[in-house]
Amino acid sequence: MADFDELKTTIRRNQLLGMWAAEKLGLQGPAADDYAKALAADTIDPERNDMFSRLRKDFDAAGIVQSDAQILSVMDSLMLEASGMQPKSGDSLSGASVTLARKLMR
Repeated sequence: MADFDELKTTIRRNQLLGMWAAEKLGLQGPAADDYAKALAADTIDPERNDMFSRLRKDFDAAGIVQSDAQILSVMDSLMLEASGMQPKSGDSLSGASVTLARKLMR
C-alpha cells in the first residue's frame, strides 16, 4: 500500500511541478494545464518519468535559466507539499530531507 501512496504523491508532485515549470516557460491557461497534466501522466511511464531531465531539457530549449540546484530544490519542496508536509519558510531542502519525510510518513 505504501508504494501506491508514494506513487499518488509523486503524481501530485509532478502536477505541481508542471504548473511551476509552465509558468517559467511562459505557458498560460490550457497550455499550462496540459503541460502539467503531461508531467503527471508521465510519472507512470518508465521511459518518460525522469522529471529532472525533462525539465532541464525543456528549460534549456526555451532559454530559461534555472540551475540544477534550483530545479532539485523545487522538486524537493513540492514533494513535501504533495505529501502533506510543508517546509518551514526559508528552509533549504535536499533529497535527503524528502527521503526522511517519506520514511516518517510510513
